[in-house]
Amino acid sequence: MASTSLLSPVATAAANSINHHSLHLSSKLPFPKLLSKPISRNNRLSSRLHVSSPTDQPATTATPSSSSKNPKDETIFFDGGAHYGDLLANLLLGFTLLWLPLTLAAVSRAFFLRYRFTNLRVTVISGLTGEDRSDFSYKVIKDVQVVPRFIGEWGDVIITLTDGTKVDLRSVPRFREIAKYCLSRAEKPVVLKETGAKGF
Repeated sequence: MASTSLLSPVATAAANSINHHSLHLSSKLPFPKLLSKPISRNNRLSSRLHVSSPTDQPATTATPSSSSKNPKDETIFFDGGAHYGDLLANLLLGFTLLWLPLTLAAVSRAFFLRYRFTNLRVTVISGLTGEDRSDFSYKVIKDVQVVPRFIGEWGDVIITLTDGTKVDLRSVPRFREIAKYCLSRAEKPVVLKETGAKGF
C-alpha cells in the first residue's frame, strides 16, 4: 500500500485546483472578499461607544444627605382613609332600614376617601378613581375643631380656613394627634377646640 506525501506534486496540484475553484466561486458572490480572507479565532469584532458627556469631567451625583437637608422636602405625617371602626359599626347598624343611608355613606368613605397630612399641606382625595382632590397649606388654617365619635375611638376634624371655608374630615383615626399637628404647623398658634362626644 503506497502512501503519498502531503508535499507531493499530486497533492499540491489538487490543493491548487481547490483554491482556484473556491476563488472562482467567491468572485460570483455579492461579498467576494469575505471568503478570500482567512478566518482566525483571535480576531474579534470591536465596536466604539459614543458617550454624550465629555470623559474628562467626572460625573456628579446627588448625595442623599444633601437632598434630605432641603427644607422643601415633603414628609408624610399621616396617610390613610377613614377609621375601620366607623365602617364596622355602620355595617352592623345597617340591618335596620333607617340606618341604611348612613351605612352607604360609611362604605363610600371607607373605599373612596383618603387623607394625607404632610409637613407642607393637607390633601383630601375622594371620588371613584380619586379624581376629586383638594390641597391646602397650613398657612391658611384659621381654626381647628375636633368632634369625637364612638367613645373617642375616631372623630371628625373640622378645619376653618382664613377665607371662611370649612373643611370637614369625617371618621379620622388619631384625630386628636392630627389636629394638634395641624395647629403646630399653622402660622398663628390656635387653641384646639373639642366638643362633646357624639354618636356615629
